[in-house]
Amino acid sequence: MRGCPQGMTVLRPQSAGEAVSLFAENPAARPLAGGTDFMVLWNMGEADGQTMLDLSGVREWRSIRKTAAGLSIGALVTHAELRDDPVVRREFPLLAQAASVVGAEQIQNRGTLGGNIANASPAADTLPALAVYEATVKTVSRKGARGLPLLQTFAGVKRTSLEPGELIAAIDIPYLPKKPYRQLFRKVGTRAALAISKTVAAGLVWLERDRTVRELRFALGSMAPTVRRLRAAEDMVRGKRLSRELAAEACELLPRDVSPIDDLRSTAAYRLHVSQNLLSDFLLG
Repeated sequence: MRGCPQGMTVLRPQSAGEAVSLFAENPAARPLAGGTDFMVLWNMGEADGQTMLDLSGVREWRSIRKTAAGLSIGALVTHAELRDDPVVRREFPLLAQAASVVGAEQIQNRGTLGGNIANASPAADTLPALAVYEATVKTVSRKGARGLPLLQTFAGVKRTSLEPGELIAAIDIPYLPKKPYRQLFRKVGTRAALAISKTVAAGLVWLERDRTVRELRFALGSMAPTVRRLRAAEDMVRGKRLSRELAAEACELLPRDVSPIDDLRSTAAYRLHVSQNLLSDFLLG
């Protein structure tokens, strides 16, 4: 473990307003939430000379609130809090499941939902669940507040579309209009725990009584530069009766929305094959 980074400046706002002001006055500062990824950079010596905006003192961003429309989850809510919260577990179980497989328990106790989004890793475990729940990322800056649909928050690998001086304050998730017929969260990694995903999936499907698909939402991580909804497959199955042939046709459409790669963790072919199996198994139950 290295000592304190050389020349690092730490700004510690105690309120949301102070955080916005300090970030506007120090545009080169790096926002810091749980710090789980930052500690890796620290040990590598890449934090030397940086200015850090430590958001841990902003209490306004640490709560989970029920609203008329759904849940508003503060950006500093930890994965452990999401994993254990009874309302999240009941209303948005895929998010609770995703939070329960983020790293080790120590990471879950420190890492935050806002940090997971801002880090913009295509392998982030919570993002497919947030994508099928159609979450909105609420941001604040000196220009005011705005809401971004989750999928519009990402600009590429480790890149967001947040504007200079903009901080994530909360993530809003609307209640589902009706209970889905079936739900899925699945992380595929080299081992059952403490692994970065080869592919990570979340799905919701609503069926009519005759098994006609009313709506499908399916999202994949680790399969493209950003988390992706399978729009082509979702559109194709809508209004059609489920069958093995329909599931196979939906699986063939995956390459329209994802572009897996070969890397140290897996191959593109394996990722695509496993993701097609996950979609097929989910549709056919």
